[in-house]
Amino acid sequence: MNNNDILRRLRFTFDFTDSDMISLFGAVDATVTRSQISDWLKKEEDPASQEISDKDLATFLNGFINQRRGKREGEQPRPEDRLNNNLIFRKLKIALNLKDTDIIEILDLVGFPISTHELSAFFHNPNHRKYRPCQDQILRNFIHGLQLKYNPKIEE
Repeated sequence: MNNNDILRRLRFTFDFTDSDMISLFGAVDATVTRSQISDWLKKEEDPASQEISDKDLATFLNGFINQRRGKREGEQPRPEDRLNNNLIFRKLKIALNLKDTDIIEILDLVGFPISTHELSAFFHNPNHRKYRPCQDQILRNFIHGLQLKYNPKIEE
């Protein structure tokens, strides 16, 4: 999955307006313009489409965490320069305050069964012997499950 696709899916799942998106970035003291957001949300076939960088998507996800859970005390987490599916999955889990059982239920909504052991491997430190990279298919199914749970009127 590319970053723009993830941003688009999250926007529609949680019904964010352009103003909501700008305020999510603002929740971590980042400034973006309406035209930047518009360009990030355009389909890849559109010549005006712009790729959202890993750092910008990480900033958006950090803002989503702040908006859903509240700003934490002290210094705010710095957005990662490089994102992978495991980090995106972790940030969504934190933002939505999901437990492993919640994630398993969300994946069940889309017919993608997963065990607690398989799931926990995605959240281990990459140096941990049981760490497993999160594949696009798993993240895609998780985000689709979020759509069914949080915004069931959306059909793909």
